[in-house]
Amino acid sequence: MYLKSILLIVANLGLVGLFIYLLRKPGRLSYYLNGRWWLTWLSVAVITLMDELTSVFYAPAEAYRFIGPSAIIFIAFTAVFVHYMTTRLVEIAEILEHHGLIGGGVYSFSYLVLGPLVSFVAVASIMVDYILTACISAVSAVLNATSFFHLPHPMVIALVLITIWVVAGLNILGIKENARVTFTIFIFATLIFVTLIISGVLALDGASLGRLKQAAVKTGADLTPGSIFDKYHIFIAHIAFCILAYSGVESVLQTAGLVRSWREIRKAYIFLACTVGLVTPIVAALALSAPIDFHLHEGDLITHYATILNGLPFGVMVAALASFALIMAVNTAFVASSELMERVAHRYGFHWITATNRRQSLYRIHIANAVFFSIIILITSGKQETLADMYALGLLASFSINMGALIIYRYFMGTKELIHFYTSRLVTLIMWVIFVSCFIFLAIYKTHGTMLWAAVTGLVLLAGFLVAQKRAPEIQEIGKGDNEMEMILHLAESAAPDVHLVFRRSQDTSGQPPEDNVAYVTFYSPRTGIPTKLAANHFRLPLLKLSLYHRLVALLRVVEYELGDRKITIHLGWPMSSWLDRLAIGVMIFNMMRLPRLFPNFKFIMSYTDPTGSASKIQAAEVK
Repeated sequence: MYLKSILLIVANLGLVGLFIYLLRKPGRLSYYLNGRWWLTWLSVAVITLMDELTSVFYAPAEAYRFIGPSAIIFIAFTAVFVHYMTTRLVEIAEILEHHGLIGGGVYSFSYLVLGPLVSFVAVASIMVDYILTACISAVSAVLNATSFFHLPHPMVIALVLITIWVVAGLNILGIKENARVTFTIFIFATLIFVTLIISGVLALDGASLGRLKQAAVKTGADLTPGSIFDKYHIFIAHIAFCILAYSGVESVLQTAGLVRSWREIRKAYIFLACTVGLVTPIVAALALSAPIDFHLHEGDLITHYATILNGLPFGVMVAALASFALIMAVNTAFVASSELMERVAHRYGFHWITATNRRQSLYRIHIANAVFFSIIILITSGKQETLADMYALGLLASFSINMGALIIYRYFMGTKELIHFYTSRLVTLIMWVIFVSCFIFLAIYKTHGTMLWAAVTGLVLLAGFLVAQKRAPEIQEIGKGDNEMEMILHLAESAAPDVHLVFRRSQDTSGQPPEDNVAYVTFYSPRTGIPTKLAANHFRLPLLKLSLYHRLVALLRVVEYELGDRKITIHLGWPMSSWLDRLAIGVMIFNMMRLPRLFPNFKFIMSYTDPTGSASKIQAAEVK
């Protein structure tokens, strides 16, 4: 007991000294630059941490209820898996910044890679998560705070609504004040959890160590019998029941618009991996190995465990921390959802809702969110059972879309575009398979949640499709492009007996002399914007529903029909990326090999000319 008191005093005093040191220097949490307030990586990380940390108070008991002692092992494994997955979210943050898409997270990235329709599925999935985070966390916060009292249900609902509107007011005050309040609660949480972990480690005895050993044996036994498909099914089921322990991790990417660079996002994810990525599995292992009747304490497992360790006063402090942390999870839902809605509104021209006050707060979005969250609370009367089934489905859907879009992006773009930060595509593929498998498992296992998630997603998808038909920014980018007949007219005006079509990438910015018998053609995606017109004979054609190969064939058919009396030479660039680095090259080359048979009267040249060479030579770059 004496040793325990000394360790707790030293640890807490050391933490207090560290926090004083951090807060003495201005700009640790936020700073003003170029006419606006920016958050530091520490602020963004702490805002997300307070969301992730709430899972400590319910995830261990929920996982234990479904998979038993194996929860101890799989909560730890899922921590490693999910936080290693965040390296892919860092990669996505850099890609988005490279394309000038700051903020928006899974929505912006799925829009860039997969188009508007899939991006609305991402919006629906992530908004379902934010709605559930706000509603469930607000109700849980009130229930934890009133766990030592008996209040009538109408008063509980009233306190939940007050909580939601207080957090809305905090966000309306601006991100600077938001970060300060969140960091203050983070300090309190750090002191409580360090005390809890030290006390728990010192309380370990032979029986507790035996339960930890039993958990390892049980996990091995679960994965040993049956075929490889049975083992994979059990493996996926265990991860699916534990993954909610780390819900909220995507919020850092979602709030990238509040920081200046993707490098801040990287630091934030490293911080999360070293804090909540360790705290959650350690606390879960300590609590699940303790002599507790878990059936009687599923709702207050950690609070009860804290009471066993250090008495009722410490249990009350942990209950208070649970309430504060859950309130901060509501705050994270407000912050991240406002960034998401701001991105969507900006893209489709709904600028009236993105108006900010003098504190640069998206106050109209925050008020709309508070009204919507309040309506959900009143409709459900604060009951979380049905809504909770949707939570994991939305989370896994957003993870699956992110990983799938990253695989597709790297397949077509390789790693040559971004040299600062990129990850293994094979590991990303494995992650995508696991997330999709978990989604399918929960979709089958939780049918009510699946139907609700599908209904919400369908409504958002329908609304998004109707909006995109009239207000999509791609419409303007398509209208800026050239058309085939402009190119035909340019070549027809030439008196030369031969004409040349040179296909070049939109990234190639080296200009060429405007020769009347040469046309430079760039196919571009309307989602990334039209490239700069480099010369009068440079024609930019939008890629719509057709693939690049079929679009190329269609163009050559027009040229064959309109200029059949000329000698036509087609210049294609030689791909410089490696086959391993860019597997799409293989598909592209295979399709290009079919062109001479489709157009026997054309001459095809595939070559590479050093861009630093003579400007008089025809420089053919890669076909994008």
